Amino acid sequence: MSDATDHTIPRKRDHLLLNEAPAKPAPLVDAFQRRISYLRMSVTDRCDLRCTYCMPERMTFLPKREVLSLEELFELASGFIDRGVTKLRITGGEPLVRRDIMDLFTALGRRLGHDLQELTLTTNATQLATHADGLAKAGVRRVNISLDTLDRARFAELTRRDALPQVLEGIEAARDAGLKVKLNAVALKEVNEEELPDLIGWAHARGHDVTLIEVMPLGDVEEERLDQYLRLDTVRNRLEDRWTLTDNARSSGGPARYVDVAETGGQLGFITPHSNNFCASCNRLRVTATGQLYPCLGGNERVDLRAALRSDNPQEALAQGLDQAMAIKPERHHFRMDKRGADPALARHMSMTGG
Repeated sequence: MSDATDHTIPRKRDHLLLNEAPAKPAPLVDAFQRRISYLRMSVTDRCDLRCTYCMPERMTFLPKREVLSLEELFELASGFIDRGVTKLRITGGEPLVRRDIMDLFTALGRRLGHDLQELTLTTNATQLATHADGLAKAGVRRVNISLDTLDRARFAELTRRDALPQVLEGIEAARDAGLKVKLNAVALKEVNEEELPDLIGWAHARGHDVTLIEVMPLGDVEEERLDQYLRLDTVRNRLEDRWTLTDNARSSGGPARYVDVAETGGQLGFITPHSNNFCASCNRLRVTATGQLYPCLGGNERVDLRAALRSDNPQEALAQGLDQAMAIKPERHHFRMDKRGADPALARHMSMTGG
């Protein structure tokens, strides 16, 4: 028998002479006893749109050499899954502009049904018509799509790109592929606020849920944040003049609060980082495309997991990095939207951290 074959045979001392399985890594629990089960992993900071509330027109993206390889991203995701992450969302920038990104979805999809329960995607849908079938085959069952308006001229003004037809084509392709679609819309004062009921009604008529989001003060943009900020309690009050909204008990452990809309038969979510802080039940972490782990979207605390992955002992270094993240994850963010001309809460753009 060769050495290679012999090495595949379990030895008693590997199981502590008691025929026991090796100890399972400890789950991720932060200092506030929140169990972390959800990872949002960015695969690129690049995007083919330039949304005015997200980035400037002349955005400077990261050098490609700083971005993790697909192999490193898979290794990173696997390390989180081994520590109890059951839901993995691939984000960007726009993840579908990453070359060979479907190889990563296929590889991660093989972990579904084992420790990983859900593999999802946040996208602007410009590339979704090309990839919807492949995503479904990889095991993706639902996607979040960013869409703030159905008006083509307003879309071009908001995103600085005339791409609404491609987005709508992508939404239809996702539905045809059997993917559940949820639309995310940033509520913007005096921009799309009057259109929000029509956007919600359009989505619900097609079986898509909608989540409204208050604008977040991340990164330098060319607009005044306070001019963009629209409180969602104001939006909800206006919607209740038109529809019957009933709170439902659904919870993803994330930031959204959900209501059922009686007249449309659909579900509507509200993400309110300013008007109604949502941090108490936070169950998530974010990792950038360069391997920087941010325990809080609204904080500067971070752990360099790229250095861990490229160290001499990546498995041990990654485990130590995750433990460090649990120790420094703050209780809550400290976004503020009460002063004109203020610097952004954080210098990094949303496209860097991941949506």
